[in-house]
Amino acid sequence: MNPIIPAAAAAAVAVAATLGATWFVTRGGSDSDAFAQCRSSQIAGGADTIGGPFELLNAKGETVTDKDVITKPSLVYFGYTFCPDVCPLDVSRNAETIDVLDERGYDVTPVFISVDPARDTPEVVGDFAANLHERMIGLTGSDEQVRAASKAYKTYFKRHEDDGDYYLVDHSTFTYLVLPEQGFVEFFRRDETPEQVADKVGCFVDNI
Repeated sequence: MNPIIPAAAAAAVAVAATLGATWFVTRGGSDSDAFAQCRSSQIAGGADTIGGPFELLNAKGETVTDKDVITKPSLVYFGYTFCPDVCPLDVSRNAETIDVLDERGYDVTPVFISVDPARDTPEVVGDFAANLHERMIGLTGSDEQVRAASKAYKTYFKRHEDDGDYYLVDHSTFTYLVLPEQGFVEFFRRDETPEQVADKVGCFVDNI
């Protein structure tokens, strides 16, 4: 589905991930944190500074909000369907994590939010999500809607303007764990395995 693009995209994404990482500090949680025993990281300014309301389009072109989407514990990832290498690996990892969690008795929803609304129509995002996991929710929207969602989650993305129709988009590569009542509670780096992510997700869900 994706066009053949030089693998230099990986370096661009690495830069974006580094920029995004300034929001996160790796260390244990505090005693006042209900999820302290589950955390391997602490967010600068606190977890409640990440996430919040959004309004986007689902695969049917319907307008949905965060309340419509985050009805269960959810793994949320910002990327784009034309991504040549990084996104497919990250989103596949998340899909595998969902299957591991299913085996352990946890019902968690995978969510993919496009940062490339010009090419990622509702139909394109829907097909991409469905191909990765039958329960994955694919979301897109107008430029303004996507930027508002990205800003809420403090993600980074920037389109390359010099590659014609096959342009790349630099973007951060974190996956976010979002709970319906608590909101954002944790992020996962792309080098964590499905089992490692599932272990952490299970801990948070068990302590709700």
